[in-house]
Amino acid sequence: MNEDKYPVTERLVFAAPSEIKSCPVGNTFRIIGKKFTVLILRNMIYQKEKHFNELLRSVEEINSNTLATRLREMEKNKLIERKIYHETPVRIEYHLTKKGKDLLPILEQMSAFSMKHAPEIFVNGKTSSFQKVCGRDPLSL
Repeated sequence: MNEDKYPVTERLVFAAPSEIKSCPVGNTFRIIGKKFTVLILRNMIYQKEKHFNELLRSVEEINSNTLATRLREMEKNKLIERKIYHETPVRIEYHLTKKGKDLLPILEQMSAFSMKHAPEIFVNGKTSSFQKVCGRDPLSL
């Protein structure tokens, strides 16, 4: 059978529901797919934010309860580490782990996708490349 004669959709083989649970895309989405998680990662990576109040001010539309919950989830998933400084007053910082830093190429691909397919988000309304905005090509996986 010549596969080139059939559209890709006719050649797809769908996994059984029990196999979908082990899907790498689904697993990644379970780790970073909750609302605000990617934006928290974005600000920790690009803006080097590491304090609760910095993130609370900079992550669009997040409230303190949601931020606290997401930070706990990210710590549980080993994307970030929480460091407590026993000073007066006590200071807490959040730092990306190696696992958290490994998400950089995903964030960059999301940025590149948006710049290519949603130019209306830019102030000038013109399509911009990742290279033009960030000064380099996005990392590839």
